[in-house]
This record gives sequence, C-alpha cells and structure tokens, in this order.
Amino acid sequence: MRAAIIVLFCLCLLPYVMTLISAYYRKQQLGAINNQQPREQYAQLEGPGARAVAAQQNAWEALIIYSAALLAVAATRADPPHLALAAIIVLIARVLHGFFYLANLDKLRTLAFLIGIVPCFYLFFVVIAGLLMR
Repeated sequence: MRAAIIVLFCLCLLPYVMTLISAYYRKQQLGAINNQQPREQYAQLEGPGARAVAAQQNAWEALIIYSAALLAVAATRADPPHLALAAIIVLIARVLHGFFYLANLDKLRTLAFLIGIVPCFYLFFVVIAGLLMR
C-alpha cells in the first residue's frame, strides 16, 4: 500500500505542474497572468498553452478515478496481488500522458491514457471480485 499512497501523492502534484506550465504560456502568449479572470485567459491560449490547460483538466479527472480505486481497496481491506505494480504503471502512464499532451502527440497520448486507466479498473475488479466471494 505504501507505493500506492506515494503514487497518489505524485498524481496530486501533476495538475499543479500543468498549472505552472500553462502559467508560463499565459505570460508568454498573453503578456501577463490574469488571476482575476484566469478561465477567460485560459480560453485565449493556443498551441502548447491550450494543451497544458487540457492536460491539467485531464490530470484532475484521472486523479479522481485512481483515488476512487484506491479508496475501494482501502475501504474493503482488499489486498490486490499487484497493487504496487498497478500504481507505478498508473504514475508512469500519467506522466507520459502529460508529456504527450504538451508535445501534441495525440495517438501516444491516447495510448498513455488507456495504459493508465487499465490498472484502476483492475483494482476495482479485484475489490468487486472479493466482495462477491464473501
């Protein structure tokens, strides 16, 4: 469970990393960072800046799914056989997903998304299978 919790922490940081990257592009493309109307400013971004905002949003969404899967594991006291491996795969896939998003490599981004989501569903499957066996 230790690795899974460390991965959870790392996944919590990813959206903020993308925020810093999008802030760089807000300053570069728009001349300043507008904290009074940031969402309007996000909508004005193009290219890698817009992709950084999209990657940030996707990182939040992926964090929710991983968190829910990990919560299900903890709440049921399940002991998935490959929990650490699943967690590490999620982390690597999510970091690559952000990189591929910024680099505008859509097919690799989609592949990274799929690779990152499969371990989450694996964890849910282990939990549900354990519940059905009781």
